[in-house]
Amino acid sequence: MTAHAATSDPVPASLLQRLKQFPLHRIATPLGQIGYRQSGAAAQPTHVLLHGIGSSSANWLAQLEAAGLNPTFSLLAWDAPGYGASDALPMDAPSAADYAQRVWVWLDAMDARRAQDAKSDAASAAVASSFILVGHSLGCLMAASAAAQQPQRVGRLILLAPAQGYARAPADERQKKLQDRLDTLARLGPAGMAQARGAAMLSGSASADQVAFVQHGMALINPCGYAQAARMLAGGDLLSDLSRLADQAAKHAGKSAPPVLVASGSADTITPPAGCQQAAAYIKAPYVSLGAVGHACAVEAADEVTRLIGLPAPVMAPVTATATATATAQVAP
Repeated sequence: MTAHAATSDPVPASLLQRLKQFPLHRIATPLGQIGYRQSGAAAQPTHVLLHGIGSSSANWLAQLEAAGLNPTFSLLAWDAPGYGASDALPMDAPSAADYAQRVWVWLDAMDARRAQDAKSDAASAAVASSFILVGHSLGCLMAASAAAQQPQRVGRLILLAPAQGYARAPADERQKKLQDRLDTLARLGPAGMAQARGAAMLSGSASADQVAFVQHGMALINPCGYAQAARMLAGGDLLSDLSRLADQAAKHAGKSAPPVLVASGSADTITPPAGCQQAAAYIKAPYVSLGAVGHACAVEAADEVTRLIGLPAPVMAPVTATATATATAQVAP
């Protein structure tokens, strides 16, 4: 195993060309513009994907490709508020619930647009089948909160390398974690931070192309959006949101909470397996190991994550032709 130096290699042109197949779109919502990528031909979304703090919708490249292989799928991957083409939230220190609210106004706007395009009424379009909601890292806090807000619309919740947030940590530790992130961003800027931290998102066995791909995405973050997300992480409490999900589901005509699955790589040093397993055990959910891969599992274990969330195996992995892990479970949409 070889550790990667904190340098940035150029992203292969072939990867950027493949990403161009899924251009960024924007849609207006009552709470601001949301940017997103989409793939697949199904009338309603079957998968909604929420990225982590140092990435964007582009990190789901393999899953976007896979969704296009079968006309029964439709995948939406957003740029969180303050990222990419999405407007930032209005407050300096948003909560996971603030991001979750944006998830639903975005999906409602997408429903209304589909209804208009189909020349049908918005009410009928709003009666959509449930979908698989997938979060990665910080996106898990957003996804769990969104599922708790509207559990009847979520068929399954999948948490990849979940960040639990620091709400349960001592106040001084919580503040130090936040300040360290903000100081690193201020000192290095997005590009410098990507070079310094990007490789840590992957295992030492990741390819140079995978490292370059992750660093490229991190270098494009908006400092304002990143700072808001860092403050949300500092105050986030994944376990409370997962408990609230069960409570809220019970209030919707006695509906049980959507099934939850937690997965991560054994080489993840950002959200180590022990913490991910703890989150799964807390709600008695299954935990799946993605093998010896790092935190950016949707990139490094592209095929395994794709199959895990119930999509067909992609024709090619996003940044390497070699599979590096084998998942032990698969989710049907």
